[in-house]
Amino acid sequence: VKTGKCIFLQSLLTFFFFLHSSVQVNFVACQLFALLMAVWFRIYLHPSKTSPFIRHVVATLLGFYLALFCFGWYSLHFLVQSGLSYSVMVFAGLEHMHKYCFIVTLGYLILCQITRVYVFDYGMYSADFTGPMMVITQKITSLAFEIHDGKMSLQSSRMPSLLEYLSYNCNFMGILAGPTCSYNDYKAFIEGTCYQPRHQETANGKENGKRKQSEPSPKNDVISKLCTCGLSLAVYLSLCNLLPVERSIDVDFVNSTPFYLQVVYLYLAMLALRPKYYFVWTFADAINNAAGFGFNGYNKDGSPQWDLISNLRIQDIELATSFKSFLDNWNIQTALWLKRVCYERCTIHPTTATFLLSAMWHGVYPGYYLTFLTGIAMTMAARAVRHNVRPHFLASDSHKRVYDVITWACTQIAISYTVAPFVLLTVGPSLKFYRSWYFCLHLLCVLVVLVLPVKSRRRQAKEQHDGRQESQTDYNSTDNNCNQKDKAT
Repeated sequence: VKTGKCIFLQSLLTFFFFLHSSVQVNFVACQLFALLMAVWFRIYLHPSKTSPFIRHVVATLLGFYLALFCFGWYSLHFLVQSGLSYSVMVFAGLEHMHKYCFIVTLGYLILCQITRVYVFDYGMYSADFTGPMMVITQKITSLAFEIHDGKMSLQSSRMPSLLEYLSYNCNFMGILAGPTCSYNDYKAFIEGTCYQPRHQETANGKENGKRKQSEPSPKNDVISKLCTCGLSLAVYLSLCNLLPVERSIDVDFVNSTPFYLQVVYLYLAMLALRPKYYFVWTFADAINNAAGFGFNGYNKDGSPQWDLISNLRIQDIELATSFKSFLDNWNIQTALWLKRVCYERCTIHPTTATFLLSAMWHGVYPGYYLTFLTGIAMTMAARAVRHNVRPHFLASDSHKRVYDVITWACTQIAISYTVAPFVLLTVGPSLKFYRSWYFCLHLLCVLVVLVLPVKSRRRQAKEQHDGRQESQTDYNSTDNNCNQKDKAT
């Protein structure tokens, strides 16, 4: 009982210490205010009651108010970044507009990150003004690439107006923590047309007419996500001080603790750190859903899905059995952005280019680059193992379960090892951590890649495409021969 009281008191003190930081107080207060405004926005400014113009204006003004309250005059950088990129989109030609916009937007973000870190406050890690700029960078570049690729569903193929553009970048639902979304999806939400195509796609029969006329309620999903936020925050506040990642590089800890226990501790420390991100991203998702944004059709049982812009799948993260599976379910919208703007367009070493872009986008701390450079090796090694080893375990369910358990443990260790510099931030502690592990996973990755070569995903896709074409050619040839025999007969 005494131990339980001590843990409760420690958690309570940690919570007040957490709120003692004015920046974090502002962030949490603004998100709570945004949640209330989202409910009001959905009910009283419903598309059936007001025009898209009014919805754009209110969403933009509320977004600027929250940014100013939370970040002060630093929030002017949001306007400058958006204004510069909009000018590029208006005056640059369609052929190269997306490239110029990408360079200008990402360059301005990196400039602000360098200034914040190396000029003002090195080590200010959370809730800084460059956080929203990272999401705005994703939105701006996504829009530029959509326009260039001809994927815009805009009337007369026109550019969005300045109001629509600012509303998309700086609306109150996503100004603080995102997530990124497609401009087409946001525009459909503002105009009230986001439900129609998904009703038609997922409903059938008599239920089709009913579902087309009724609008699904996000209430249950919002409540569920808020409960997840509360649980995540409680876990984080209870464990963050008990299991600090920095202890893994403490000399006394390293010298007095067996290596296998160091591995276990690192996993538990990273496990205790993740609920902070679960809280922030799930809360942001709940705010968007409360405003009516995020509907993604219906489940098989007829219940509405509100995961169109969700940023994570917690269960899939914690039970991931591969490095790729973990990354695909962590910060989902950022992964999709990296895939659209880099991986699918880069002709040389797309995996390396994607990880480097992710490092540049995250910031200028050296630990970020160490993490993502390590991630390249981890991804290549995991791909080689999955390609060469996994088929041997698919003969029976029992063998596959053994494989899944082993790969789950390996994935969690690999993720913890890779992400440690991301948390430690600087070069010295990061290299100290890797030295305490004797760079063992780096060396293992190099060995696996050399021993188990694997074809690139692009080459595999090309061979599959060529194989389908050959099959189709053979089928057509056989069909023509049969037709000729029929005619002869």
